[in-house]
Amino acid sequence: MDHFTTRDGTRIAYDDQDPGGTAGPVLLLHGLAGHLGEWDDLTPRLLADGHRVIRYDARGHGASTRTPSDMTRAAAVSDAAALLTHLRVPPATLLGQSLGGLTALQLAARHPDLVSHLILIEAGPAGPNPALPTQIATWLDSWPTPFPTLTEATTFLGHEAWSRGLEKRQDGYHPRFTRDTILAAIQELSTNHYWPDWSHITCPTLLLRGEKGTMRPEEAEEMQTRRPDTQVKVIAGAGHDVHLDRPEAVYAAIAAFLRTAEDAET
Repeated sequence: MDHFTTRDGTRIAYDDQDPGGTAGPVLLLHGLAGHLGEWDDLTPRLLADGHRVIRYDARGHGASTRTPSDMTRAAAVSDAAALLTHLRVPPATLLGQSLGGLTALQLAARHPDLVSHLILIEAGPAGPNPALPTQIATWLDSWPTPFPTLTEATTFLGHEAWSRGLEKRQDGYHPRFTRDTILAAIQELSTNHYWPDWSHITCPTLLLRGEKGTMRPEEAEEMQTRRPDTQVKVIAGAGHDVHLDRPEAVYAAIAAFLRTAEDAET
């Protein structure tokens, strides 16, 4: 894993793999309380298709700076743009889940020169949601940390990928984030919406929803109404963590979308 430091001194941990293929680069953005290892299933599939794959731990998460001074939306978007610029990546496909999807959405709107395609997983511009901070705080407070074993962590968290994101200490396994930092990351979502950003996006866009996910169908419908060229696909049997629940289906949808979009551009 490599690191780079942003202008505000935040250290961002990232992984950059380039198979030397002809397919376009892909930047993977994980969701709230997540880590770049969530993409361990999808990454080799994209590499096999010839994509350069870049993934990183968002500020306040994983191996990146644990308690940065700034957890605003602007800082999150700036980090993604800075990483692409630092690595001198040509326009990339952005693929983000949940809060990472919102970062990808805003980046596509505000830095269109860095983006070729946009893929959102259970993410959109709707809001505000005043209840969100309380909901997330209640969820975090329910974690029985430290977890004695990774098996117990997986049973509680629901996915092995989530337990792999934990940090082993002498007394057990702990999250690699702080409660206050996570709550700061979603504070703006309690008062803001991002429909203006959505309207400014011009690149080909795919939205993946989980059949049992938390994204409201009405939000997806409004996204298509405002941008009729947006493709929407519901992944059967999947919850909010679509990429972990149904990785094969997610990859198939992504590959088909990119093939279609690239064919239309040639």
